[in-house]
Amino acid sequence: MRKLISAFVVMAAALAGPAWAASERVAQPESAPASASPTAVEIRTPDLFADFYAADPATASPGAVIVLGGSEGGIESATRIARRLAEAGFSSLAVAYFGEEGLPAVLNEVPLERVTTARAWLEARPERLGAIAIMGASKGAELALLAASRDPAIRAVVAGVPSNVVWQGIDMTGGPTGSSWTVGGEALAYTPYDFSQGFRGVYQLYADSLPGAPEGAVIPVERINGPVLLISGGADALWPSADMSGRIVARLQQAGFAHSIESVVYADAGHAAFGPPLRDTTALEQQLAFLGGTVEGTVAAREDGWPRVLAFLRRALAD
Repeated sequence: MRKLISAFVVMAAALAGPAWAASERVAQPESAPASASPTAVEIRTPDLFADFYAADPATASPGAVIVLGGSEGGIESATRIARRLAEAGFSSLAVAYFGEEGLPAVLNEVPLERVTTARAWLEARPERLGAIAIMGASKGAELALLAASRDPAIRAVVAGVPSNVVWQGIDMTGGPTGSSWTVGGEALAYTPYDFSQGFRGVYQLYADSLPGAPEGAVIPVERINGPVLLISGGADALWPSADMSGRIVARLQQAGFAHSIESVVYADAGHAAFGPPLRDTTALEQQLAFLGGTVEGTVAAREDGWPRVLAFLRRALAD
């Protein structure tokens, strides 16, 4: 048992470090002029820990975006993406769901209601922002898809390196975890980690565990009330995001999904396939053993993928 706990800590550390936050620390496009940088409005209430970035009204696109970080926790990585979206014309709300003051300390039994509160906050803005999309990567993509499947007021989803199922939670100290998410105080059905073959690496643990996912843990993506964009890495070394994206598409198609479905898999990119274009790849080169893919493949994926994200949001939120 001690070996399994140690293996779990290794897994948690790998997921929490580079998946979204570290890649974003080295992945920012060249800074916009100071005058063009959006200013954050901080929201720090018992129900919402978030930063809001308003797009310039003169050039803003319709709608707004909820942005969720990954298993690194906190607000930092979501804030970086929300700022970039605002600079591109989309008012955005970066939302922390664990790892900040007043929030769960670990990614375990996190209330889905935090996303609902974020959506309601955007709807109450005096400037009447319009339709609301949700965006996340890695565990944030899992949460984005799950939240949208339960909230018809969310009208579009962008999911980077996503999961098609609810997973067991993550505690970097190796403590016991149940479901990652709750609704109304009740834990949602989840896919437990399968250590029956021992710990053979983070990716292999997820790949080994996925076939045992209970039906109730599969995210009912067919209930999403709008178009879906999936971006994944064919060389993802943290979890099988391309496989799970394929499962999402198959489920949507089988259900006769009424909205558009876009799924892009970048063969030579890993877990950092999603995000704004890269300018400095120094730290990324050191992370590829965890993230997977090549520097060239990751750079190309993000150069191609980010314009797709912006175009998708313009179409989805204009409608």
